[in-house]
Amino acid sequence: MLDQSYYDKADEIIAFYGKKQASLIPIMQDIQGVYRYLPGELLTYVAEQIGITEAKAYSVATFYENFSFEAKGKYIIKVCDGTACHVRKSTPILEAFQKELGLSAKKHTTDDMMFTVETVSCLGACGLAPTVMVNEEVHPRMTPEKVLELIHELRGDSDD
Repeated sequence: MLDQSYYDKADEIIAFYGKKQASLIPIMQDIQGVYRYLPGELLTYVAEQIGITEAKAYSVATFYENFSFEAKGKYIIKVCDGTACHVRKSTPILEAFQKELGLSAKKHTTDDMMFTVETVSCLGACGLAPTVMVNEEVHPRMTPEKVLELIHELRGDSDD
């Protein structure tokens, strides 16, 4: 059961875009922007408020890879595994993130909700392969060694 503040925020977002079917995607994007995921209960509520079926809302949310029903960490790390990145050894990079953060193919988010690691098919930066994106920032020519530096930097660790 979600806290009332979630519904209040959803009402605010719905009011901004208007109670119409065409508002579904921008409403979902804004909700996910606030909470870093799309709570299922909230999606049901939004569907009701804008006059569409719950099934329609879920079919849209599950069609787009961008939406997630699982809470994500403060830092969403996307490791590209497209052709260019794969042949330039993106797998050891993914493995380094997983090892350092205690994650696996089944566990994508750290317990402290600091990091989420996922693979993506392409980041559109093939000339910079292998590439990693942290939130909206691209990290080109990544190596397993650079993974440790990046994690320390994101955690705010210092060598002082």
